[in-house]
Amino acid sequence: MEKLSNIAQFGKRVLLVYGGGSIKKNGIFNRVTKILGETGIEYFELSGVEPNPRVETVERGADICRKNNIDAVLAVGGGSAIDCAKVVAAAAKYDGPAWDLVLDGTKMKEALPITAVLTIAATGSEMEGYAVITNFETNEKLDAASEL
Repeated sequence: MEKLSNIAQFGKRVLLVYGGGSIKKNGIFNRVTKILGETGIEYFELSGVEPNPRVETVERGADICRKNNIDAVLAVGGGSAIDCAKVVAAAAKYDGPAWDLVLDGTKMKEALPITAVLTIAATGSEMEGYAVITNFETNEKLDAASEL
């Protein structure tokens, strides 16, 4: 966690992406936000990321990024938070529905920088460019991929 302050190289406004709140119970949230504060970084929260993140959550995160001129996305948690953060980072730079990016990864032309504090080593999401996103409206759970 000591390297978290390196996120400042991307800018001073960060979207903090996390799940159901276990990071608040176990103290990681306080540690992360303390480091961000000490580094002079303003953070905005996208909390409640579901297992098998939903496209609606991605859209909510992209909207927060656009409205607040976010410079980077920080996922704190496991694979779901990281997967959500990946697509949020691309959707924030895309002028259209986030689901388009899941359906066609070639539409991902740019993305915000993404960093992660991994709290569970199990998914490998932090090591690859793939993300799994769910769309309950179309009853699809698909992987999004990009060469970015």
